[in-house]
Amino acid sequence: MANLLLLVPLIALFTPLYNRTDPTLFGMPFFYWFQLFCLFIGVAVTSLVYTMTRGHDYVITDRPDRLNVDSLDEGAGR
Repeated sequence: MANLLLLVPLIALFTPLYNRTDPTLFGMPFFYWFQLFCLFIGVAVTSLVYTMTRGHDYVITDRPDRLNVDSLDEGAGR
């Protein structure tokens, strides 16, 4: 569920949202400062999702793997 937060930075890819010059911030047009703002939001969201999901084990380890290196080797059947 936390991985859905990674969709938030995709807003920055929607160009009609920020394709304008007003309002300016410290003389910088909206086009530039909004992209910089989205960059910081993207880093924050990615860090948040990482900290929320780093303790989870998404790989099932209770069952042994049926395949070994020899069965995956393409030359083993020759």
